[in-house]
Amino acid sequence: MNTGLFLAIAGAALAVALSGTGSAKGIGLAASAASGAMTEDPKKFGKFILLVALPGTQGIYGFVMGFLTIQKIGLLGGQVVNLSVWQGLNVFFMNLPIAIAGLFSAIHQGKVCASGISLISKQEGEMGKALVMGVLVEFYAVLGLLVSIFVWLFLKF
Repeated sequence: MNTGLFLAIAGAALAVALSGTGSAKGIGLAASAASGAMTEDPKKFGKFILLVALPGTQGIYGFVMGFLTIQKIGLLGGQVVNLSVWQGLNVFFMNLPIAIAGLFSAIHQGKVCASGISLISKQEGEMGKALVMGVLVEFYAVLGLLVSIFVWLFLKF
């Protein structure tokens, strides 16, 4: 395996690993809050589940970018592209926007969703406000994914 190919695969792995780590941490934060709130009223599970699951989307975004990357370099199609070090670095850096945005936004989204769960447990009618706050953080993960995809679309070897 040449250095360029190694860098490209490392970029894909980083996108999946960092955004997945952020999602795991974010879901853990929100799920802990939901578990505590359900000790008082277990019937609110249905209201909490969306806020618990919301930080998981960053992991999906990272997985999508990792998949697109290994598809672009030919690991899925049989014919692996011979990449120079410069091209490998391009592919590596192409994955950084979703890797970094996915990591940090998922963790902070988990915190926001945990607070939203606390809000809903006290005032059941405030589900919309809690959800909007969580989605505001999601916006930055989507921007990271879009930047990575735009580079993926226009990167030629």
